[in-house]
Amino acid sequence: MPVQIGDKAPDFTLTSASGEPISLKDFIGKKNVVLYFYPKDDTPGCTAEACAFRDSYQVFQDAGAEVIGVSDDSSTSHLQFAAKHRLPFILLSDKGKQLRKLYGVPSTLGLLPGRVTYVIDKSGVVRHIFNSQLNFKGHIEESLKTLRELQEA
Repeated sequence: MPVQIGDKAPDFTLTSASGEPISLKDFIGKKNVVLYFYPKDDTPGCTAEACAFRDSYQVFQDAGAEVIGVSDDSSTSHLQFAAKHRLPFILLSDKGKQLRKLYGVPSTLGLLPGRVTYVIDKSGVVRHIFNSQLNFKGHIEESLKTLRELQEA
């Protein structure tokens, strides 16, 4: 069963680009989390999406959220990708696609790993899911809209 809005987000621990273990529980009670799954480092669409998150990163921070990108690329690949594009947020390596499977992120045309963003509130509940392989900016816009709604609540 894929994760749905209103579900408790499954916890995880994955390795970051810097080699540190990062868990969802590290943020619970402290920050909202924008967890976005993307297909591959340094491809045109993924670079456009990552740079859009980068360009809005301060807005996410001001909204009390941490941005976390996930793909099955290695930590070394993430480190190079982050350095090349000055990405200030966390990138996690999901080797074997276990987290992708845990969240039920679909593939596109059965081949490409899906591009899905989850907004998880401070209590660990999924508040919004945006699934679009091609609408890169929509991932940022939809996430920010949800975070603003959480701030107003």
